[in-house]
Amino acid sequence: MSDLVGYELKGDIAVLRANNPPVNALGQAVRAGILAGLERAESEAKAVVIVGAGRTFFAGADIKEFGKPLQPPALPGLCSRIEQSPIPVISSIHGTALGGGLEVALGTHYRIAVPTAKVGLPEVHLGILPGAGGTQRLPRLVGAEKAIEMITSGRHVGAAEALELGIIDEVQEGDPEEIGVAYARRIVDAGKGPRPVGQLPRPTAV
Repeated sequence: MSDLVGYELKGDIAVLRANNPPVNALGQAVRAGILAGLERAESEAKAVVIVGAGRTFFAGADIKEFGKPLQPPALPGLCSRIEQSPIPVISSIHGTALGGGLEVALGTHYRIAVPTAKVGLPEVHLGILPGAGGTQRLPRLVGAEKAIEMITSGRHVGAAEALELGIIDEVQEGDPEEIGVAYARRIVDAGKGPRPVGQLPRPTAV
């Protein structure tokens, strides 16, 4: 396990808690910690909650890695591995889920957020496009036209709009970890399994 991603069992719900201040950037140690925690959870839990410690969920990639050889696990493969998990994986979002942070959330099966949370894919402001599945998963939730608008503008979308669009499944006041665990508990008790976004129907082209 990475020191930057804590692991805790709360009953039969595993919590993966990222702690990489100030913005929980998705550097190699964080990615490795998520992967290790997920693999552990699959052997001893019925669901997984991914949450950020401190002031935010994942606010994006680690810019210190830009221009350097990529160290595994790569973010695209991690998002796919999360999506392929045999147990439900839930993102509990506060602060911002931006760029790779939103792509991790899109790789999970369910998403809950506090009302002040914001999501987005702002990579266009750096002259790049989302590279970890955002261009494939987001349109399956919001449709091609809205996905193109979000990706090409790079704008931040508030929780209420994200709920309306279908990016987020539920918005709730409270501590991100507590509401995430409670939401996971409801999913398990209802007998719901994984719901991979990548397997949803492809949107109609615009």
